[in-house]
Amino acid sequence: MAFPVQFFCRGLRTVGLVLLYYVFSIGITFYNKWLMKGFHYPLFMTLVHLTIIFCLSTLTRRAMQWWTGKPRIVLSWTDYIYKVAPTALATALDIGLSNWSFLFITISLYTMTKSSAVLFILFFSLAFKLEEPNPFLILVVLLISSGLFMCTYESTQFNLEGFILVLLASFIGGIRWTLTQVLMQKAELGLQNPIDAMYHLQPLMFLGLFPLFLYNEGLSLSTSEKLFRVTELSPFLYSVITLSVGGLLAYGLGFSEFLLVSRTSSLTLSISGIFKEVCTLLLAAAVMGDKMSMLNWLGFAVCLCGISLHVGLKTYYSKNKGPSLRQLNSKSPELELPLLRQKGDERDDSAAEYNDEDEEQEITLH
Repeated sequence: MAFPVQFFCRGLRTVGLVLLYYVFSIGITFYNKWLMKGFHYPLFMTLVHLTIIFCLSTLTRRAMQWWTGKPRIVLSWTDYIYKVAPTALATALDIGLSNWSFLFITISLYTMTKSSAVLFILFFSLAFKLEEPNPFLILVVLLISSGLFMCTYESTQFNLEGFILVLLASFIGGIRWTLTQVLMQKAELGLQNPIDAMYHLQPLMFLGLFPLFLYNEGLSLSTSEKLFRVTELSPFLYSVITLSVGGLLAYGLGFSEFLLVSRTSSLTLSISGIFKEVCTLLLAAAVMGDKMSMLNWLGFAVCLCGISLHVGLKTYYSKNKGPSLRQLNSKSPELELPLLRQKGDERDDSAAEYNDEDEEQEITLH
């Protein structure tokens, strides 16, 4: 009876973590679109979210330091400027442009276009030699690119400006995730823990996005009655609370991804991400009234086939490699947060599970 109960508990835990990831990931997508209907300052919203994420990351690091008794990593200024800054700038532009696009396009068009990020990640992974050339990758590129074309062809809610913003964000996202993978795999930096990475990235992301905010939104926001020219307290408090909710969702998304990967595998996160896109489109059609033709749905299905093939290829080839740096560090005592800490006998029972999961544990930031 021990094995079925253990298997059931493991499955229940995985489902719970996936649902938690869905809540934050889908929630922040719909939140951004909802907020942009009445608050037309996406870059300022992003800056507020970055500030909240930095504060919460700082508190989490303090809690982890108190729990483990070990000091957290703090980078030197040289490493911080020369090694972290490029990743931070790419991440800030990716998130900022993505949020900006919600002023113009629907959630469904955003979701379908953002799926093209896999193409750019693949391209830059090959350029940085993080990915080995493979003839199947040509099929992946053809499936995703043709699927994207079908997704946007004769779309009744197509907006060129928003589409360009998302496509540009996807391109920069390819650079972002490639640089992030390089950054987190540098053992000398010690940023294998995503909480430490988020803590170090947010200030530079804020500084990188701030000039674009000043140029595009600074003057109009300073004269807006939403924040700086309020005549009553209640609208101001409403704006502050709604912006803060987005910051909590953004931090929760990063933390839920960390929980899902650390307690299951990166393969689980990748597969969950594919189904999350389907759920997002269905909810967008049901809740937001987004309209998609049969050709658009078919294109999205083709695009998902390309992404699924890429995930499958990554899984197949990673099994022939040894344990990665992230794999080894993901089981270190440092990563065991209070809510992840289990009793000693429970660890003994789950030792066999970790052996089964070792082949899947390599982190792919796709």
